[in-house]
Amino acid sequence: MAGKSAGGCTGGFQTRPNRRSIRLRGYDYSRAGAYFVTACTHDRACLFGDGVRGEIRLNEFGRIVEFTWRDLINHVAGIILDAFVIMPNHVHGIIIITDDTAGAGSVGAGSEPAPTTTTPATEPGPAIKPKRHGLPEIVRQFKTFSARRINEQRGTPGILVWQRNYHEHIIRNDESLNRIREYILNNPVQWALDRENPNVRNPSQPKEEPWRI
Repeated sequence: MAGKSAGGCTGGFQTRPNRRSIRLRGYDYSRAGAYFVTACTHDRACLFGDGVRGEIRLNEFGRIVEFTWRDLINHVAGIILDAFVIMPNHVHGIIIITDDTAGAGSVGAGSEPAPTTTTPATEPGPAIKPKRHGLPEIVRQFKTFSARRINEQRGTPGILVWQRNYHEHIIRNDESLNRIREYILNNPVQWALDRENPNVRNPSQPKEEPWRI
């Protein structure tokens, strides 16, 4: 993907350091709670679209990423997907792991109940509690499925799409949750100044994001 996009982002490989993992040692990332996740493309390549006048115009790869994110609720029980944005070379999203692992749901997304069927009575067996998926496994599924679909689309099996690591922040309270939602919503407007934009030499965004409290 040579050349410069309309959003001021080169499509070639960049040499910026990967995000450092800041997982809390000993923390159980399968615990119920809200988590803010950021995942960047490999070498910050702008794969997903362009930033144009404060909006992100997704290309076919960006739409694949969007579908894969929304489809997570069909594969992972006990999660709610909250605010989410796709930028040219990274994504931000909030994943809420709930106490209820009987099924999956999404904020504002309804679904028809599954049809019931009548089966012969049988001796009840022991109840099996559905497994709660931890945040690393959820993110891994998202990255693996989206990368596979993108590589199938462009005919490049096995080529890296995402950085190996990702960044997460444990959301501690409603004030932090609302600040992060606002940060995600406003991210496209800030693309021209975004420190993840490979053509921004001196990004104005502070090292510590304004939503941290």
